[in-house]
Amino acid sequence: MLSVMMQAAMDFAPLAKLGAGVGAGLAAIGGGIGISGIGRGAMEAIARQPEAIGDIRSNMILAAALVEGVAFFAIVVCLLVIFL
Repeated sequence: MLSVMMQAAMDFAPLAKLGAGVGAGLAAIGGGIGISGIGRGAMEAIARQPEAIGDIRSNMILAAALVEGVAFFAIVVCLLVIFL
């Protein structure tokens, strides 16, 4: 029974690699969209309150780092699926 299940799983290996490649691309695009939204929001906030530029900048950098970390994690998981 186990050998039959393993054979069936091996039949879908190329589709898993294709899905991992698409997933890595979507993770990169999602990270770019997220960071651009953070930048847009920070620029609008600085335009409204120029005296708060230091607080806005530090919060923007922290949020961008978190978004980039999640996108990087997703790409690493997709690459592990491709190569393992």
